[in-house]
Amino acid sequence: MMVCNRNNGLREDHIFHEIPNYLKKGDVLVLNETRVIPARLLGVKESTGVPTEVLLLRRQDRDTWETLVKPGRRLHAGDTVSFGDGLLRAEILDNTDAGGRVVRFIYEGVFENLLEKLGEMPLPPYIHEKLEDRNCYQTVYARCDGSAAAPTAGLHFTPALLESIRQMGVEIVPVLLHVGLGTFRPVKEEDVDKHVMHSEYYEVTAEAAEKINTARKNGGRLLCIGTTSMRTIETVADENGIIHPGSGMTNIFIKPGVKVKAVDMLLTNFHLPQSTLLMLVSAMMGQENALQAYREAVEKRYRFFSFGDCMLLGQDLVK
Repeated sequence: MMVCNRNNGLREDHIFHEIPNYLKKGDVLVLNETRVIPARLLGVKESTGVPTEVLLLRRQDRDTWETLVKPGRRLHAGDTVSFGDGLLRAEILDNTDAGGRVVRFIYEGVFENLLEKLGEMPLPPYIHEKLEDRNCYQTVYARCDGSAAAPTAGLHFTPALLESIRQMGVEIVPVLLHVGLGTFRPVKEEDVDKHVMHSEYYEVTAEAAEKINTARKNGGRLLCIGTTSMRTIETVADENGIIHPGSGMTNIFIKPGVKVKAVDMLLTNFHLPQSTLLMLVSAMMGQENALQAYREAVEKRYRFFSFGDCMLLGQDLVK
């Protein structure tokens, strides 16, 4: 774990299990309790037999989903895709603004049971080995089904470590953001301001908002575990950093120049170039500080991406 000061970029190398050393009684730790579903479906286009992949992104109603499809150029409104020799079928209804498809599933029985049987975990494209244990791509606190990718900063935690942090007097508060295209879609625009974030579902309960506000009012710091937790908190924070409960869709894009209103500390993995996640880190600690930290991470052979190492950002963590 690379520990970095937000204010001056000072850095130190540590081990993740030392994270309690950077917390104190009265702080609040925010987790995204979303759970990854087996959202990758492999089937065939019924009219031609062409192998087809459908990635579930967001449920619109009981049987209708927003998806990404491959090969997109061969799938049009009215086409149908079959999975598991027809146990599950998908009718293409429309295109989406993000280049995906809206599909309606046709089946008998319970959709979730069929998805569990036929779907695969939607691992990042740079992971080529088959995942034997699906729980390896879930956080230990995952609870609410709905994500197409894991909030991977949380993969570092064990139940024992979370309990030891709780015993310190740190409040652990769950929020929800179902990870979809907005989180992992790369920025392709030359002008970053023209990049449009894909909306994702979030939820912050009144209880969660009250706990966070109380902790911060009493001098506690807010540590977000992962960029999805941070985006959720910044979505519901007002200009004074007060958290308001709510739910809905967010397309918040935290990039250099955007004020961070409520989050004091962030734990996050090392991200891909040209990603909105790297831009969020740059907003948190300054672009030059972020670039220097990433150069050092490369030199010291830190592991990047979903199952890699992590960095902890905050004020005056390194003396």
